[in-house]
Amino acid sequence: MLELEGISKVYRVGTFGGKELHAVSNVSFDIEDGEVVSLIGESGSGKTTIGKMILRLTPITSGMIRFNGVDISTLKGAALKKYCCDVQGVFQDPFCSYNPIFKADRIFGIVRHEFFPGLTGAQWSAKVEGALRAVGLNPPDVLNKFPHQLSGGQLQRFLIARALLLDIKLLVADEIISMLDASTRMDVLNLLADLKPRGLSILFITHDLSLGYYISERAVILYRGCVVEMGSTEKIYSNPLHPYTRLLMASVPRLDKKWEEVEAGLRVRAAGLPGGCVYYDRCPITDQAGCCDSRRPALVEAESGHLVACSQVTGQ
Repeated sequence: MLELEGISKVYRVGTFGGKELHAVSNVSFDIEDGEVVSLIGESGSGKTTIGKMILRLTPITSGMIRFNGVDISTLKGAALKKYCCDVQGVFQDPFCSYNPIFKADRIFGIVRHEFFPGLTGAQWSAKVEGALRAVGLNPPDVLNKFPHQLSGGQLQRFLIARALLLDIKLLVADEIISMLDASTRMDVLNLLADLKPRGLSILFITHDLSLGYYISERAVILYRGCVVEMGSTEKIYSNPLHPYTRLLMASVPRLDKKWEEVEAGLRVRAAGLPGGCVYYDRCPITDQAGCCDSRRPALVEAESGHLVACSQVTGQ
């Protein structure tokens, strides 16, 4: 369904744009029909930038994104509108997606005006009620309410319902539960899991490994805009190969181990050359082959369905 081929995003920063910030560098992966793929990494790793490029909210510097074989950067007019019907996003802060002076269900009216102008009032009401019930909301309880009258979980469900109104094929879910309480998080996660049988594909962007393990079939581990490990979620979580993935796994809070014990294995050194490994300055196992600071490791299949970009692991 969706293919990302060597995409990169470079921002001009500094005085008069004299410097470059490489937010995403040569990232490639795909998402199949009805598949959930987790994009995992710490803040600043480029996860949201990738989501915005998929949604056409920010242009690609290089590379290509294909949807059903079509380069999305070439889409214009009716073709772009059709793409927006197929691919939608839901973001981290639900409150920022609403104008507080309007009722929350105004977002449905905008969709109707743009995509369903021919529906009668009764037809549209039935469509909205169906979408709300699909995300576990009772229409009489949430319609005609202002954003401040609804919880964060209800507002996120509203946004997912808006996407369902368009009968989308792919949902970009960018940290959609990070601002919700624990019980509401599980409700939204279970909702996403329930939508999978409908054929909905999901790019689940998160910094929480446990959430990625709970919901996705495949995982992509991102660090400083580069993919360092990718493959079956089960294989990555049962056998993490890249030092960064191991650090993330070790950083999951545990009652039987203090953070100091995890932190003890982390060495910090001067950053390597621009062409070297992006994890060089934090990696505890570099320099054994003498190439980590000068050569960018390629993604290599360490086992079937499990790729890693680490010279120390693959021996290349």
